[in-house]
Amino acid sequence: MRCHESDSTPVRAASDKVILVGNPNVGKSVVFGYLTGRYVTVSNYPGTTVEVTRGEAKERDVAFEVIDTPGVYSLLPMSEDERVTRDILITSPGARVIQVCDAKNMRRSLMITLQLTEMAVPVVLAVNMADEARERGVMPKLDGLEKGVGIPAVATVAVRKKGVDRLMGLVAQCRPTSVTVSYGEKFEDAIARMESLLPESAPVGKRALALMLLCGDDSLSPWLAENVRGERIREMNAVRNRLVEEVGEDVAYRVNQIRLQWIDALLSGLGEEPAVGKASILAQKFGRHAMDPLYGLPILILVLFLAYEFVGAFGAGFLVDLLEDGLFGKWIVPGVTWVVEKTIPWSLGRDFLVGPYGMVSMALSYAIAIVLPIVGTFFLGFGILEDSGYLPRLAVMVDRIFKKIGCNGKAVLPMILGLGCDTMATLTTRILETRKERIIVTLLLALGIPCSAQLGVILGMLGGVGTAAILTWLAVLAGVILLVGYLASKVIPGESSDFILEIPPIRLPQLGNLTVKTMARIEWYLREAVPLFLLGTFILFVADRTGWLLWMQKMSEPIVVGALDLPPKTAEAFLIGFLRRDYGAAGLFEMARSGLLTHLQVVVSLVTITLFIPCLANLLVIVKEHGGKVAVGMALFIFPFAIAVGALLNMAVRKLGISF
Repeated sequence: MRCHESDSTPVRAASDKVILVGNPNVGKSVVFGYLTGRYVTVSNYPGTTVEVTRGEAKERDVAFEVIDTPGVYSLLPMSEDERVTRDILITSPGARVIQVCDAKNMRRSLMITLQLTEMAVPVVLAVNMADEARERGVMPKLDGLEKGVGIPAVATVAVRKKGVDRLMGLVAQCRPTSVTVSYGEKFEDAIARMESLLPESAPVGKRALALMLLCGDDSLSPWLAENVRGERIREMNAVRNRLVEEVGEDVAYRVNQIRLQWIDALLSGLGEEPAVGKASILAQKFGRHAMDPLYGLPILILVLFLAYEFVGAFGAGFLVDLLEDGLFGKWIVPGVTWVVEKTIPWSLGRDFLVGPYGMVSMALSYAIAIVLPIVGTFFLGFGILEDSGYLPRLAVMVDRIFKKIGCNGKAVLPMILGLGCDTMATLTTRILETRKERIIVTLLLALGIPCSAQLGVILGMLGGVGTAAILTWLAVLAGVILLVGYLASKVIPGESSDFILEIPPIRLPQLGNLTVKTMARIEWYLREAVPLFLLGTFILFVADRTGWLLWMQKMSEPIVVGALDLPPKTAEAFLIGFLRRDYGAAGLFEMARSGLLTHLQVVVSLVTITLFIPCLANLLVIVKEHGGKVAVGMALFIFPFAIAVGALLNMAVRKLGISF
């Protein structure tokens, strides 16, 4: 199998970069993990990869830098992700490309292939999910595909590591293709004129840059300003304006139509491999019902119930009891206490390790015995939802509701990811098309979406106070999210985008991927969260020893005791919740287990801490994504709003005489 090649293009150096490119949700990150041995989050829905990830692969002892890019639908940028991917390509001269395709949707994948060939970069096609395409009888014949586009193509099933081992060998030998698409006389004249105005040092094929400029790609302006003289830029604008007048329609639309015609002609002549199996009828029915307004709601309720039983009952109940009361309560804390009392003569040192705010008795007990089992069960359950393909169907089902808050159904994906980590979910808001949508969803994430550990602790606490408490907490959060989202959509300027989302097939989650994903997330928790638990406990220890803690409790009494009707000690949970929201929730969890909170106080405290200001890490990411003014504005709004909602809930429940 060989690449068709252009005689004038030399073979690239063996040390070049290898860039993974493709549509969202086609398996780029799985291929990246196989090639580099590095794990990145892999899920059965678009938008998982939101930042560039780099690793190293070797082929015959030659090292290649492999770059995993966000999923794109076009290299003519219409979103931030598409601009990032396109910029990597045009600023990496000599780079090779592995385009990961969806074998079930080659028409869409080949749109990117044509743009890559026009860039004159060496490309190898990884025709992924070949097993699913063969089941459906839509697997294209790759021999004809290779001849048609002049690019080597490999059938792969990345999640099962089939075919991926052949990619790097082909990449190391491949050269740019000589296949081109003709756009007609008027277009070709304009392309030729535009190419003549571009510098000889263009980082990718001039034909690709010429087409981007003719299609009105303003994102190339910074590159033009650095590399092209002003009079030539004016000539380029004149060439584009003349073509627009001659064509009489949108140039980009016309270019896409010609490309689609070429692709359709190619695919119609290829034929397809005969079907070798039959897709699961049950899975297809479930996929349809999950998006149905009638059946979708019961399915959602069932999913939430199973999640609660697994995380709230098994994780926060059985596993926490096993670790906190058993391992830590009977062995670790008493053992460390015995050693400390025998070896450390200073009371300050003993209290630092095993006192009320000790590193072992409090920090590690909270982090390992309370939060870790909840985090682990949540990550496992969430991974099943990710890999099954259910989440995009949920987005379809809630699209009508989200339009009321100035977004569309796609916004539910970052919000669901927020149940894992609000900080990472804030980054994934980049999959939303408009700035207005990104700000609204970022606000709702910071306000009302509890992260994994916090949610697990909350479910564990609510499980001990009854169904009415759970429904009250859910109703308040849902009402707050809808109200704040609606008001934000009226206040924040800008337009909302149309709802366009690929629906992947329903799949049985792969045990290997679930295991790796869950362990990687647990590792992230241990690496990122546990040090902050230690820091938070140290702050409480110092505050307690210096008298600041008592002073802060007294200062917060008008709010915590007066407005919220909670014990003064609750202030500790709120204060430390800014550092880690799950740490604050863990403090409430311990108070509830010790009988320091009534059922009503449990509900009020959980509503308040769920709506509390974003944790420090999330706040810093909001600054990164939207700027300091937006981040500070959100924090200043959220803090008094959370207190007000908690106080109103407390007042309403008492006035109505509701008991939990």
